[in-house]
Amino acid sequence: MGRRRGIMSEGFKEELAKELGFYDVVQKEGWGGIKARDAGNMVKRAVELAQEQLIHRGPKS
Repeated sequence: MGRRRGIMSEGFKEELAKELGFYDVVQKEGWGGIKARDAGNMVKRAVELAQEQLIHRGPKS
């Protein structure tokens, strides 16, 4: 079975890693080098940002 294609763009993941303070690990070791906690925090932050976008977008007409 092949690898699943990610939902988040590479650029978005990099921005999150920078914001959360582990981008240096990504640069040195790739995404496989980050801790599970960091990956979880990255997903949590992505969900928070998505929720904020939905709130600010308002109801559809």
